[in-house]
Amino acid sequence: MPRSAPFALMALLCAHSHAAVPVAAFLEQHCVECHDADLKKGGLDLTDLSFDKLDAASVKTWQHIFERVRDGEMPPKKKPQPEKNEKDLFLANLKQPLLEVDAADIAANGRVRSRRLTRVEYEHTLHDLLGIDIPLKTLLPEDRASHGFETVADGQQLSHHQLARYLDVADLALDNAFDRAEKGDATYAKHHTPEMLIKNRGGNYRGPDLKNGESITWPIGLQFFGRTPTWAPESGWYRVTLRGVRGINPTADGAVWGTLRSGACESNAPLLFMIGLVEATATPRDMTFEAWIEKDHRLELRPNDGTHKKAPTGAKGGNVSFQDRDLEKQGFPGIAHRGIDIERIYPVANDEGVRKKLFGGTGLEALKAENLDKLVHRFATRAFRRPVTDEQSAPYRQIASKSLQEGDSVLEALRAAYRAILCSPRFLTFIESPGPLDDHAIATRLSYALWCSMPDQELLELANQKKLHDPQTLAQQVERLLSHSKAKRFIASFTDQWLKLNQIDFTTPDTRLFRDFDPVVQESMLQETRAYVTELLRRDLSITHLVDSDFAFLNGRLARHYAGDNQTGRQSDKEKGRKAEILPVSLSDGLTVSVPKPGDGLQKLPLTTQSKRGGLITQGSILKVTADGTSTSPVVRGVFINERILGNHIPPPPPGVPAIEPDIRGATSIRDQLDKHRNNESCASCHQTIDPPGFALENYDAVGIWRKGYGKDGKGAQVDPSGRTPEGDTFTDLATWQQIQTKRPQNLARGFATHFLTYATGAPPRFSDESKLDAIASKTTNLRSIIREVVLSDIFRTK
Repeated sequence: MPRSAPFALMALLCAHSHAAVPVAAFLEQHCVECHDADLKKGGLDLTDLSFDKLDAASVKTWQHIFERVRDGEMPPKKKPQPEKNEKDLFLANLKQPLLEVDAADIAANGRVRSRRLTRVEYEHTLHDLLGIDIPLKTLLPEDRASHGFETVADGQQLSHHQLARYLDVADLALDNAFDRAEKGDATYAKHHTPEMLIKNRGGNYRGPDLKNGESITWPIGLQFFGRTPTWAPESGWYRVTLRGVRGINPTADGAVWGTLRSGACESNAPLLFMIGLVEATATPRDMTFEAWIEKDHRLELRPNDGTHKKAPTGAKGGNVSFQDRDLEKQGFPGIAHRGIDIERIYPVANDEGVRKKLFGGTGLEALKAENLDKLVHRFATRAFRRPVTDEQSAPYRQIASKSLQEGDSVLEALRAAYRAILCSPRFLTFIESPGPLDDHAIATRLSYALWCSMPDQELLELANQKKLHDPQTLAQQVERLLSHSKAKRFIASFTDQWLKLNQIDFTTPDTRLFRDFDPVVQESMLQETRAYVTELLRRDLSITHLVDSDFAFLNGRLARHYAGDNQTGRQSDKEKGRKAEILPVSLSDGLTVSVPKPGDGLQKLPLTTQSKRGGLITQGSILKVTADGTSTSPVVRGVFINERILGNHIPPPPPGVPAIEPDIRGATSIRDQLDKHRNNESCASCHQTIDPPGFALENYDAVGIWRKGYGKDGKGAQVDPSGRTPEGDTFTDLATWQQIQTKRPQNLARGFATHFLTYATGAPPRFSDESKLDAIASKTTNLRSIIREVVLSDIFRTK
């Protein structure tokens, strides 16, 4: 068929007649041959592509064409390439119409479609609004991620089923708040001696040993070993203190590592909930934890280090016996303590604080019929996060009035009105109009971005005074919010989504291949990454720390895990029993780091310049979520690093292209398989971007340990971490790849700004936002400053 410039494109350029000829000529010469009605490679037919400014799909396709040509992905490398001036002319002439269409759509509809609170935001908001502390998010449907984030409006749903669940949760929250306000807070405090913890030593005993006034748990493999006979009298937050904790026969880092968890501790309810890590050193000390514990759940304290040699049960069946045994003399590590204190706490607010949030400063004294209208209006103002008119609060005041007329108490009438407020779209969704945001919308967007919750009084007062449009004031608020303790919510929520830390439980490492991996290591990995990101924000460090750094956050157990070179197999029992003085820790690449001090938990430690543990990308949490528990794939890791760190968007693979399955025996290098895969022309353009970071990280196995070869104990095909970046820079290993990337801080800054903007506003950047993101990356490449500049940008302050 004759190939001519697409008719629809001419219509697109009718207002820019000078542009029509060069754009059409470029497409005719370099694109239509592969993208006509006959071949339609990648599903694209340029001869039938429409451009209607009301058709979002067509606009997106044209933007995609622009980006692929701009980034050098099209035409394919094997095809004749356009001259630079020809390519520049094409891009310049196509860009302006696309910018105008995009700007017109934003002006009419806004960048962000209406979005609702995620379940994490909903929980934090009800906690701050009511003063309660009960877990709520697990009672709501999971939020589906779009563009990598649960906050993105286009991926959210709001069905009748979801509304019903939100209503149920609102009832639960109000029941808890009003009950505490009316009856006060329940108290509970009890000390459990070691003797009290060995009750029921008959059949199916799985409790601790008792020796010399100490309760001792040993590395016994029975499920729920180390459980206590005590339980929580009611569901709630508790402060748990282990008295005089000490480690028996500590391992190489000077401690015996274990876990403190809660659960029913029965086979019909096997799920356990992490309370915290126990680092028991030779010197006794008290250890305190705070956690939510369900009613009738018990504590389970046990050594949980995968390198521990397991002790025999000493009894038949599912029982444990310590009679006539001395496990300490036999060399088994154990965790001893002299009792457990359990105290009920209320971390958000006590009962008086709940009353103030529900009824104002006078508390229960305000519960009079004549105060109903005032109380309802006040609560609506707080819940809706902006001033409320009498007309807007009237329906809720009428609900309270009707309830009172029907014989309900003032408290019941008020609760009915509050319930309706918590089910209102003004509470569940973000109220924003197209165009620049007003001050209250800015306050709300900023607070949910950095605190995952409603604005506090200071932000609301600034919004009332219309001061949040002042860049200096807004910048000061960014600093204040990031320095507040509530910023921990942002660290947890953002890293869960940006780095997929919420998927760390999705796979369980194969115990035949990774016998030493344990819950302590996994929890330490999460703590490492969150502590690292916190440090980058606190000190406003360079964005290049995502790729490489001269420090790491390690505890003794994590340092030993990273030292577990699978080229030499498991450590011998003699090596496992070395005293702490023998450290510093030798990493698997033969280099050293400073020693984590026993008993100090996670610590910031310097790295040598040659270390393989610098940067975010080499941390165990990242390496685990980008593996499947058995093997690694340069494609999976390459896509993750490109999209999450380098800021490169990777399109989905063409239909019908099979996935690359690693050889779990390690006999065949995955690089060999990818070489064949890249011979497919439709795959090659993407894999030249995907594969380089994936190859660079191939020396790390599925649990983040350095290796030189594939397969069990690294005895398979040798790892080849070399490659070439899309820009043509060659690298021989991870270190040289890191050197290349750290010289491109603006690219890293732009990528991070894109992710934070998507998370904070509820929509990915638009085509017309590209230049503004470039400006942010040109202005600063430090992490905290990038967040500030994003907030100050017109993109953030526009719907």
